This record gives sequence, structure tokens and C-alpha cells, in this order.
Amino acid sequence: MPKEHQEVVVLGGPQISTSATTTRINMPGEISSPDHVIWSLFNALFMNFCCLGFIAYAYPVKSRDRKVVGDVTGAQFYTSSAKCLHICALIFSLLAIIGFIIACAILQHPHRGY
Repeated sequence: MPKEHQEVVVLGGPQISTSATTTRINMPGEISSPDHVIWSLFNALFMNFCCLGFIAYAYPVKSRDRKVVGDVTGAQFYTSSAKCLHICALIFSLLAIIGFIIACAILQHPHRGY
């Protein structure tokens, strides 16, 4: 019989444990609040009404920083603030684009009959 096999046979006998103790470690779960970074990038590049898109871009970065530190309430605050700023930037930018299109349409067609 090889030497390795002999050691397994000798050491591999049944071990009887009289008491079993368990230790439970509670780990905090993953913080799953969205931080809207992609939306921030889109608003900063395309829907940047009065620099509102750039301002809104700072909040998801702060939210990610709060997630790393473990501050759940701070991360949720910055996330909700970023979402509100993104919605405002999107609405104001769309209204500005629609207003520009209407102004161009009105100025391009002269009033006839006056």
C-alpha cells in the first residue's frame, strides 16, 4: 500500500463531536437604490437646460460615494434629488426645443392677408 494511502486510512477515521456550535454573522445586504448615472450622462450631454444637467450629474456621484461608505439614507437622498433634477432638466429642455420649433415655424411663414 502506498504511503499516502496509509496516512488517509489512519487519519480518516470517524470523528465524533459532542457539541456543535454555530456562529451567525449578519452582513448588510447590497444597497439596491439606483443612482441614475446613465440618465445623468444623457441629460448632461443632450438635455442641459441652463446647466441643470451638469448639476444633476453631481448627485449620482455623491450617491455612489454614500453607498461606498454605507450611508443608506444619504444615498437615497442624493438618488431622489438626482431623479427630481433629471425630470426638471428633461421637461425644461423639451419645452425649450418645442418652443424653438414653434418659433421657427411662425417666423418662417409670413402672415398673408394683412
